[in-house]
Amino acid sequence: MNDRTYPGAWHAVADHLHHLGAGVVFGLPGDDMDLLGALEGTDTRFVLCRDQRNALFMATGYALASGRPGICAVGKGPALTNTLTGVLEAASAAAPVVLIAGGTALDRLGTGAFQELDQLAAVRPYVKWAARVDHPDRLAGVLEKAVAVAVNGTPGPVYVEIAEQTAGEPVTRVGPWRSAAPQRQTPDLEVLRTTADAIAAARRPLLLVGGGARHRNADRLLEAFAERLGAAIFTTASGRGTIAEDHPLFCGVSGLYTVAPADRLWRESDLVIALGSRLEETATFGWPDAAGLPVIQVVTGEESLVTGRPGTGVLGDVGRTVAAWSRLLDGHAGDTAWTERVHAVREAHAARSAADAAADAAGPAAGVPVARVLSALAGAVPETRVLVQENGLQDMWSYFYPHWSCGALGGSVVPSEQTPLGFGAAAAVGVALAEPGRPVVAVVGDGAFNLFRSELPTVADAGVAVLYVVLDNGGYGWLQTNLDRVSGTGSRFAFTADRPTGSEGLAGAYGLGFWRVDNPGDLHGVLHTAWQHCADNNTAGVVEVRVSLADSPPGTSGAGGDFPLREDE
Repeated sequence: MNDRTYPGAWHAVADHLHHLGAGVVFGLPGDDMDLLGALEGTDTRFVLCRDQRNALFMATGYALASGRPGICAVGKGPALTNTLTGVLEAASAAAPVVLIAGGTALDRLGTGAFQELDQLAAVRPYVKWAARVDHPDRLAGVLEKAVAVAVNGTPGPVYVEIAEQTAGEPVTRVGPWRSAAPQRQTPDLEVLRTTADAIAAARRPLLLVGGGARHRNADRLLEAFAERLGAAIFTTASGRGTIAEDHPLFCGVSGLYTVAPADRLWRESDLVIALGSRLEETATFGWPDAAGLPVIQVVTGEESLVTGRPGTGVLGDVGRTVAAWSRLLDGHAGDTAWTERVHAVREAHAARSAADAAADAAGPAAGVPVARVLSALAGAVPETRVLVQENGLQDMWSYFYPHWSCGALGGSVVPSEQTPLGFGAAAAVGVALAEPGRPVVAVVGDGAFNLFRSELPTVADAGVAVLYVVLDNGGYGWLQTNLDRVSGTGSRFAFTADRPTGSEGLAGAYGLGFWRVDNPGDLHGVLHTAWQHCADNNTAGVVEVRVSLADSPPGTSGAGGDFPLREDE
């Protein structure tokens, strides 16, 4: 029967983590060290973080990069509330994260016990499922259900609380642990046939690949499907790294990050096939009127369906849905005129981007042009690299293809619609541990990096070879640009200042590499040296680059509230 009795709850948790293949746990334990004690004799790493929010960010990065559950363990009370921003981000990013926390013993509830909090009530709005284990007989079943909920349907975070009195009691598991593999659903056959007919009738289709297609593109299934249809390929920001971006049908990132001439394809299209996208505001920014552009949307959970446009929702796994469509559309050929149009737009887009980069490099703005930073970075780090991003005023440049391209071998991890500052900097640690041996680069603004710097000792202790490229515009550039629009440049308030960041001393204190670039001519050499340092020493490095607030991404003219202003606004 494979029954087993553990001396305490945390030993059962440790064994379940081994069963999951979770090689890493992120977190900051409370006063109870039983989980660390249970892990002493195992090969599971525990990345001891300085801040619980960053621990959740790291676990989310791990989950997005690996496709496996990211595990985070923390203490109770304020330790749990400190995680909530990270839990919110995991939910928005649809990342399968399991958060495990301690909790007040049953016999002390309502007595003003130390760090007592109704933790279930605090965390429930942000997670798919939450449970408290008050009796040892429930623990094994709760752990198994938590993982099943996290990885199935629309993936997302779950919460398990282990009450203090349970932690020290023996736990018996009846039978072997259940499989933790996600179950990938095939849509209803009639829905597949109906939508296949609609796809066959379209003359100018677009394929939009979202974050729900990650780890679902085996054998380049999605590119082959686009070729069959002659469809232009776009991704959402979170879908990058799924599609080969050197493919002749790939035209960039949708919505907020689509500029002329690629944006014309959206006005000319007669059908969007959205694969694994919840069609959030940034992904659909600038789309034509809803009535004029039908969408076939493939998602795993019905809560992700968007019904404000004509079209059809398909509930199922992206890979299985596309494979089924490919069989139903065997022999179908796309409109060659549309395919030629897509190729022409891609070429024109590349030409415009090259002109933009050249003009930016020759412009009068102070600092190092971000387009040149990205170009030099692409040349310095192997093409299998994963770029982990933030979403600020200057670091947003990397969202605009082809100023940055994942190519055929590169990966990408970005923040969700929530865009919490510091996510990318912390998530890069999780990405590096999820994909050991693969180059990881984090491009972050100095404001985001400042929120993360308390974790530099964690980075050093973890031994992760992450190259941090920090774009220094003096602070919170996005906020400063918005303030300048309201108050002009003479405001008595300021979000930026021209002063040293202090990162060099912190990096040096923890044995990390540090370089500063103020001259564009130094970029190439510094980035090559920095990456070689990371690769040779299996340690992180920080390259700080001075950039200008005026260096807005292509097609934009700075910040305008939540979104950048278009050049024509």
